[in-house]
Amino acid sequence: MGSAASTAEIYVYIRTVMSIVISLSLARLLTGLAGFVQSPGKHRVYLVQLGWVLSMFLFIIHFWWWEYRLQSLAVISFGVYLFLICFCCLFFFLCVLLFPTSVDEYGGYEEYFISRRRWFFGLLAVTYAVDLVDTFLKGHAYFQSLGWEYPIRNAAFIVLCVVAALTANRRFQAIFVSIGLIYQITFIFRFYDVLG
Repeated sequence: MGSAASTAEIYVYIRTVMSIVISLSLARLLTGLAGFVQSPGKHRVYLVQLGWVLSMFLFIIHFWWWEYRLQSLAVISFGVYLFLICFCCLFFFLCVLLFPTSVDEYGGYEEYFISRRRWFFGLLAVTYAVDLVDTFLKGHAYFQSLGWEYPIRNAAFIVLCVVAALTANRRFQAIFVSIGLIYQITFIFRFYDVLG
């Protein structure tokens, strides 16, 4: 009983620390979006960047939705704790890249986003790789329950992120975020709509 209680307490503690970092990430996205309402003419909006803002919002709330499966871990070590906090930090860095403190020197979000695409897509590729490890931590049976689509999806996103980091082609950027968003929404509702 004491061991189970300790594991439950550790789980609650880890979720609390993770929620702080995740909250900062969401706050960054919401503050950035609110800036468009507060000063609508200050900077030109870039639809691709807004698409990634929506994608990141979905990724973050989806991440938080599925992390309840951490409670199935019999033992949570410091290494797992550190890994999970670093995973959450990746989301924060991605959100900061989407909404920096200022884009004044760039003239608008399009110029800013294209100039920082290597950082953004590099970190996004790392996030998809880390996601594979995170899912495997929840158990081999859980990983297998997602079928072949899940690892192929992550591998495809990693490859597409590498391409997006290397090309400034606006058409590719627009197609990637559009198809990525549509797929992300369908994936969430097909695999994670109901907890259980």
